[in-house]
Amino acid sequence: QVFNDPVHGHIELHPLMVKFIDTPQFQRLRYIKQLGGYLVAVTMYSLGHHTIGLNTPLGHGPFSHLFDGKFIPKVLPESKWKHEVASEMMLDHLIEENGLMEEMRKYGLDENDVIFIKELIVGPAKNADETPTTPTRHDWEYKGRPVSKSFLYEIVANKGTGVDVDKWDYFARDCHHLGIPNSFDLWRYMTFVRVIEVDMTYEDQVVHRRRQICTRNKEVNNIYEMFHTRSMLHRKAYQHKTINIIEEMITEALVAADDHLLIPGKDGEKVKMSRAIKDPVAFTRLTDQVLQQIQLSDDPNLQQAKDILAKVEKRRLYKHVGQTQAQKPLTKADGARICSEMINSLSPDDLERDGLPSLSEEDIIVLIATFDYGKKAENPIDQARFYTKENPDKAEKVCKDQVSQMLPPIFREQQIRVVCRKDDKPSLDAALNLPTLPLQLACVTDNTDSNAGISRSSTVALAYVIETERVSLELAYDRLKKSRPAIQPNPGFMSQLADFQERLEIQQ
Repeated sequence: QVFNDPVHGHIELHPLMVKFIDTPQFQRLRYIKQLGGYLVAVTMYSLGHHTIGLNTPLGHGPFSHLFDGKFIPKVLPESKWKHEVASEMMLDHLIEENGLMEEMRKYGLDENDVIFIKELIVGPAKNADETPTTPTRHDWEYKGRPVSKSFLYEIVANKGTGVDVDKWDYFARDCHHLGIPNSFDLWRYMTFVRVIEVDMTYEDQVVHRRRQICTRNKEVNNIYEMFHTRSMLHRKAYQHKTINIIEEMITEALVAADDHLLIPGKDGEKVKMSRAIKDPVAFTRLTDQVLQQIQLSDDPNLQQAKDILAKVEKRRLYKHVGQTQAQKPLTKADGARICSEMINSLSPDDLERDGLPSLSEEDIIVLIATFDYGKKAENPIDQARFYTKENPDKAEKVCKDQVSQMLPPIFREQQIRVVCRKDDKPSLDAALNLPTLPLQLACVTDNTDSNAGISRSSTVALAYVIETERVSLELAYDRLKKSRPAIQPNPGFMSQLADFQERLEIQQ
């Protein structure tokens, strides 16, 4: 059967693939937007488009990555659940409910091929509940294919370099719909692809050899362009500040509705959204339409969720009041700590003097936006191998310094974004008084320092006084001492504050 795709043109699919597509478990993806319509209005294509040829998105919940990236961590904070795990569950359910095992046998496929498909999605079986990793020093952990076919595991979801067809497809679709140039030349890259046996090292020791997908050394710039495209999509779309705010509001609505919106699951038992991740029948019914279910419900227990969604529809969004660059790696959990420190750094006397209301930690959200090349702080191309025209059967690493002196020295950066839930002008004015430069000081302060004298919040307060009033460290400390008599100087903190003051003087 031939499908007409707006990005790739005409695509011919094998009859067995069409059997998989024509199932309720696959068709539910029509009702889950790759980038939600609330979030990016022009990217109105569904995961159904992206999933043709891939099974990785089968386990996505409502609003794609919002479900496993924001909603599940809030309602099940101890859970390590990811959508790849649900994809494995949904694949089993799809095959069983639609009798597709018999269809697979007609084409020479069996249970081992199902294992192979799952491993392409989630990695080796024993890592199913964790972040999948490609084996480096251990024996071959995959069951679906022997070690001689190791390169096959790099095609759909490449755990090593991150160069895979999953990214190529959503890059092409998102760039097409968002109007962002996609400078990665997929077909040029494919022209030079070869499978070569390479040395795999651990702690600088060769531990075994693997057959790996490699490309020409002159293609290294093309791959850097691919990761640059990824970074641009995160900056301009996936983690744009307004999109982050809408995601936060939708997440809050889903959290508020979780205990009260029940979905029919196995044997007719109704389960919460957060429990549907273990129930394939309920999960099949869980799509973006959950928002309409909330909005149309007359259950008074859903009123809080309805109020939040009404604000989103009317574009009465939480307000972005400031941001700064993080100076050390942060987790999403650090947002709550930073929020507390900023609130504590506000002087009630100053707010009262300026006629501004006080703020609580419930009024402020601190979001951590991370931009990288897909391997956290690492350069993913360090894991890639390249061959030369003269020696096409030998592949080696290409060091960044050999490519260009203009490539980034750092492969991850983070922004701390401050958002106010209140939208009245006095509260926003108070939120705008929250310090941003002192946030940088809070971020570089070690946890151990807070146990040895002056607290982190006091440090932020000191920095705030230095920054806003342009006074010396000694005078700022004297002023803080009057309002907080119990504080004691700590050499490490005072040294950092002195450096901070010196930087301000240089800027002046």
